[in-house]
Amino acid sequence: MDNQIFDSELNEIKNGYKFNSKEEHYKCLQCGDIFEIGRIYEIENRLYEAYKAIKEHNKVVHGGVLENLLSYDKKYTGITEKQSSLLKDISKGLSDKEIAKKNGIAPSTVRHQRFILREKAKQAKLYLAIFESVELLTNQDSKERLVKPHGGAKMLDERYIITNNEHKKVINTYFESQDPLILKSFPSKEKRKISVLREIASIFDQEKKYTEKELNNILKLIYPDIATIRRYLIEYGFFDRTKDCSSYWIKER
Repeated sequence: MDNQIFDSELNEIKNGYKFNSKEEHYKCLQCGDIFEIGRIYEIENRLYEAYKAIKEHNKVVHGGVLENLLSYDKKYTGITEKQSSLLKDISKGLSDKEIAKKNGIAPSTVRHQRFILREKAKQAKLYLAIFESVELLTNQDSKERLVKPHGGAKMLDERYIITNNEHKKVINTYFESQDPLILKSFPSKEKRKISVLREIASIFDQEKKYTEKELNNILKLIYPDIATIRRYLIEYGFFDRTKDCSSYWIKER
């Protein structure tokens, strides 16, 4: 699951896109496609300006925001397959009787499930308020605070469970210098690779696109094995590139 959805505001998640006021574009949270204000986009033989295009894009390409959100694994949503099916039926405006008939269950069962889902939403709101309150009270520079995964992370797993203190130790161990950035050796362990790659990615301009030559020229000052570093920056979602490898850019931090 792309980490950028976790770094988005609730309204952005519900809309399925982010608006970048500085760059004046809309970015799809599902696939990362960009829709720039002032440009016209053709979707299924119809022309749309950026705002309408991103909405149509979500419908046509991703089947709608709700459909896409419900496609995520239960470990992210906490929603069972039956609950997911019920939510889809509710979103279509079906009555309790219609949903019951469609699924071969009693209307009372549907009403009970609606109640459970509402309670789940209340719990989620309260938990979010509690957790955010704890975050505010926590020292932002705490050594035991977890490092936030980068926006392009392709799969959040145990590799990303690393504290600020652990991250700092990896950087001090594997880098000869941090200014300028010089890497002594590239780690074999996955968690350490991510810390090293994060440090390397941090020196690049997120608003700039680099040619392969420009990227190589910067990387060779950091570590001799340019190909390895470049490959892992792509593989771990720190960088993205065009299919012909003519252009590289930092994905969302």
